[in-house]
Amino acid sequence: MKKEFENEMEDELRPEYDFTQMEEGVRGKYIERYRRQTNLVRLDPDVAQAFPNDEAVNEALRLLIQIAQRQQPKNTVQQTE
Repeated sequence: MKKEFENEMEDELRPEYDFTQMEEGVRGKYIERYRRQTNLVRLDPDVAQAFPNDEAVNEALRLLIQIAQRQQPKNTVQQTE
């Protein structure tokens, strides 16, 4: 059964995607640019249940920043928007 699955995967690749014709491909060519421009955070499942989307996470974190600033007026926490 495993062999049947492998054959199915091979059949899904279209003929126009012939990677043997590619020249000078560089693995990881854009990885540094990607890392600089992305800010991904992985939430634990229990935390993710409380936040349906990224807007909810950002709103909660902004509220937390405001609370922290009120608790410690001389705190160096800066809010960026």
